[in-house]
Amino acid sequence: MRPVLLMKVFVTRRIPPEGRAALAQAADCEVEQWDSDEPIPVKELERGVAGAHGLLCLLSDCVDKRILDAAGANLKVISTLSVGVDHLALDEIKKRGIRVGYTPDVLTDTTAELAVSLLLTTCRRLPEAIEEVKNGGWTSWKPLWLCGYGLTQSTVGIVGLGRIGQAIARRLKPFGVQRFLYTGRQPRPEEAAEFQAEFVSTPELAAQSDFIVVACSLTPATKGLCNKDFFQKMKETAVFVNISRGDVVNQDDLYQALASGQIAAAGLDVTTPEPLPTNHPLLTLKNCGPGIQLRAPGLLQKTVLGLRRGRSGHEAAVATAVCAKSKHWAAAMSYCRQEGKDPIICDEKRPCSCKQRS
Repeated sequence: MRPVLLMKVFVTRRIPPEGRAALAQAADCEVEQWDSDEPIPVKELERGVAGAHGLLCLLSDCVDKRILDAAGANLKVISTLSVGVDHLALDEIKKRGIRVGYTPDVLTDTTAELAVSLLLTTCRRLPEAIEEVKNGGWTSWKPLWLCGYGLTQSTVGIVGLGRIGQAIARRLKPFGVQRFLYTGRQPRPEEAAEFQAEFVSTPELAAQSDFIVVACSLTPATKGLCNKDFFQKMKETAVFVNISRGDVVNQDDLYQALASGQIAAAGLDVTTPEPLPTNHPLLTLKNCGPGIQLRAPGLLQKTVLGLRRGRSGHEAAVATAVCAKSKHWAAAMSYCRQEGKDPIICDEKRPCSCKQRS
């Protein structure tokens, strides 16, 4: 009887027990994990991935040529606990015949809810109000004190009407929004019909919107999209929310727009870097609310990551589930089976956006 050759899978972060259990079900799988809640140092990632057949990584792990070289020829599959893949050097990965698994649509509702909560919190100036209560600034009721901006009869502009952009619009519509605008690579009439949303250019969206929510992917075309020119076109009463990627926004230009009163306020789910240093200029502003990304296990996140085609081209039975509760994994697996969906990608040509390491 031939001995079973174990496949090595390296996991870059401490994951819930359900995820480990799913990996352990594969008899020919040997799992090594970076046992910490903090990001793995580059040197440790290079060491851990060496000789691995599969890599389970997070959005904060930059998998570039250096890491791929350290992994060697055994690496056949990379699975990322994220919807975005801008941290992966996809062109280099595809060149090496490595398959990539990601997690589309599993955080759509969570992210949309967070976007709406950021928008409401920011436009109604809740952080400022809470601070005034704590520091004694609230002395009595004043008719115009801390007045915010309402959604009723407003115009909402969405940068990127994908799954998340649509989910945001769907949640904002009952607030009495009068008009939805959207921009992107091309019109999406079928998706826009539900909200009677109008496709406009990015400058038009900036100029006409009372509220702007950025929900696009990070690509070379969208990097730095929201810059000085963008903010100069916005209304002085407009509120800006970013739940996309920090690099879509030029943060220096955003700071100047907020500090000068060029725009009313901003709510940020994402920044560059993450987290922001405590002395960052944006954190000195009352009208800017950088938030903590709450899209993680514990918010009913469902994540299915496929790890396939292991050693010598044989079908390796390895699938990982990383979620707060095992029932979410089962539901996600069932969904994929019913819809005939495969979370494997390697067709999109997006360069790795992480900073080059020395």
